[in-house]
Amino acid sequence: MSRDPEGAAVPSRRRRLHALVAAAGRDVLGLVVPVACAGCGRVDERWCGRCATTLDGPVLGRDRGAGRLDLLDGRTLLPVMGPGTYTGPLRHGVAAWKDGGRTDLDRPFAAAARRTGVALAPRLRPVTGGVGPVLVVAVPSTAQARRRRGRDPVDVLAAAVAAGLRSGGVPAVRARPLRRAGGPDLAGLGARARGDALRGRVRVGAVARLRGRVVVLVDDVLTTGATLAACHGALVAAGARPAAAGVLAATPQPGGVGVADVAPPSRGVSRRGAEEG
Repeated sequence: MSRDPEGAAVPSRRRRLHALVAAAGRDVLGLVVPVACAGCGRVDERWCGRCATTLDGPVLGRDRGAGRLDLLDGRTLLPVMGPGTYTGPLRHGVAAWKDGGRTDLDRPFAAAARRTGVALAPRLRPVTGGVGPVLVVAVPSTAQARRRRGRDPVDVLAAAVAAGLRSGGVPAVRARPLRRAGGPDLAGLGARARGDALRGRVRVGAVARLRGRVVVLVDDVLTTGATLAACHGALVAAGARPAAAGVLAATPQPGGVGVADVAPPSRGVSRRGAEEG
């Protein structure tokens, strides 16, 4: 038997009644606003099995195709891992999740992010001794984007990555030390233009709490790497140690093999918002 917020017992009959009412409400809402897959538009499925496979593959290194992370000597500024390729149904799904109000995708996307945290754990174990839990930090959105969306969707991924790290034996906690000032829309910009647009706009608060701390950055999509590079620079300047990053998906490398693109769902949102942070 469960208890209500005041500590009183809630009979199981009441719980069943609440569940029935909630289910009926969902059914009625489904009649008024039909549910469709955010990836392909298939009716009566929120995220169909075929689209779900875009996140079922292995968690791989994704940083080699990101120009702003390439140090030009065979090394990368920040190793980045993730399970998906940002094309086709996954691209439509991320756009709907971020800017179409599709919070119902929190669960499958968080599950993929959690796997990313587990995959990152072996990389983090050698560098975490004696410095406290790893800080898992979502790349910051602008205040304008937060107001428009009503939340920070990437926070969902960051919490899941932290859970995955803990499952992999690495102590990890969420932290929100980064702020991003307003600036131009990043959608459609190349690597250099994105870097210029972000220069000086990512800042750190509570610097003293970051000194010596190992950080894992989290973003939804890796394109040129400009956002991660800006966050990396701000954290290093504050004395932190960015060790890796996790993403949900990365844009396909030139000449690479990705999921075939498809037409966006009829009730989908523009791809533009998903790329602007």
